Amino acid sequence: MADLVFDCLGARAERHAVVPLLTLELRITETTGATVDAIALRCQIRIEPHLRRYSATEAEALHDLFGDPARWADTVKPMQFTTVSAMVPRFTGATTLDLPVPCTYDLEIASTKYFDALADGAIPLLLLFSGTIFSVRDGRMSVAQVPWSKESAFGLPVEVWRQTVDVHFPNSGWLRLSRHTLDALRDYKIAHTLPTWDDTVASLLDQVEHRTSGRERS
Repeated sequence: MADLVFDCLGARAERHAVVPLLTLELRITETTGATVDAIALRCQIRIEPHLRRYSATEAEALHDLFGDPARWADTVKPMQFTTVSAMVPRFTGATTLDLPVPCTYDLEIASTKYFDALADGAIPLLLLFSGTIFSVRDGRMSVAQVPWSKESAFGLPVEVWRQTVDVHFPNSGWLRLSRHTLDALRDYKIAHTLPTWDDTVASLLDQVEHRTSGRERS
């Protein structure tokens, strides 16, 4: 029976993808000398936020996810990033595989909130592998499962994630609004002849700041 070892060697942003996409480079090693004819591979990617340190600025940005840092021992838990699949072609010994990982910049999603809060360093990921191994023995097809114990830790550079989303959304982000709120913003935008949605929100924030400053002076 084939015995596999998985390692993640690196990551890169795909600059010509239709959607934000990063690629993880995997090395798969078969340790018994057997030939693997194919693997229908699944990879669950989990974030392990407790495995890195955070600056004061990052901790403030993570308050929405984890609450006050005094409670982090109870609130900072692993979270799901995504699950992806790939077909691994025939190999003997070892092979490398580019594993495409679609990303989103929807700030309603916990993983995106976490990534966006980090200024630098690495995002601690745990890659959990499963799937089906196909081999031919004496002219017969042999099928085995990738054991659930197969995993690989990887530190995804924050810079690579930012490069991935900046290809499609440079210096911007996405917020989901109710139809009622969006209609109200549109009416405000038209009434004040503002050219963009960004200008509309900035104008409202300026009004709040001026009112707050006025109350402080009084």
